[in-house]
Amino acid sequence: MKVFSVAGYHHTGKTAVVTSLLKELGKRGYSVSSIKDIHNEEFSLEKPNSNSWQHWQASGGVVFARGKKETYQIWHQHLSLNQMLRHLQTDYVVIEGMKTAAVPHIICAENSIELDELVDETTFAISGKYANGHQKYKDLPVINAKHEIEHLADLVENKVFAVLPLADPKCCQACGMSCYQMTGAILRGEKRRSDCVLDNSSKQIVLKIDGREEKVVPFVQNLLKDAITSLVRNLKGCQHGKIEIEIQDED
Repeated sequence: MKVFSVAGYHHTGKTAVVTSLLKELGKRGYSVSSIKDIHNEEFSLEKPNSNSWQHWQASGGVVFARGKKETYQIWHQHLSLNQMLRHLQTDYVVIEGMKTAAVPHIICAENSIELDELVDETTFAISGKYANGHQKYKDLPVINAKHEIEHLADLVENKVFAVLPLADPKCCQACGMSCYQMTGAILRGEKRRSDCVLDNSSKQIVLKIDGREEKVVPFVQNLLKDAITSLVRNLKGCQHGKIEIEIQDED
């Protein structure tokens, strides 16, 4: 799955860029989905005391609300990007917002002052309002999504790569950098997507929850392996070999 973000300040044309790219990538035969990041602590599609709200109050879990034309899956919690991506299975995911996510970014801005603040190593193009009167910003292409959407989609195909593990940098910098820094290095041509150590490390520990494999950073793999093998080898009569542990978590 390839994931990128269209980020910038409010009212700089982000939504127009996202929707144009979704349509153009769809025309090219790709399956697409999107994530809209909303910076409003009061935002909710749920209404207190509605029937679906009462379902959640009673269960404390995820609620589906299905109508004749639409179905909503309501999570009463803030999900991480990784948690959201687990529920998507498309060729491309286009995020509106999430400037700090470790993915390639198209930055939308109104002027160069905003660009000076927002552009960094993860930026591969400029669009939005700034593209109405400019063609370049420093060494980055400035592309008008209304008139040059094919060009912008070409750049997406060329620059955006399979999403990195998005590991917490406090837990994994096995490649020598964070996923955010790795994103910049790949865009600059200094690294390749295949250089990610977490994706390509030998799996000493495989963790599955409800059948879905979860990524475990190398440090934690080594820690768990040492702890488990040490415990097992001290059990009387146990032989060396493959160790399998299954835990039924009822909480």
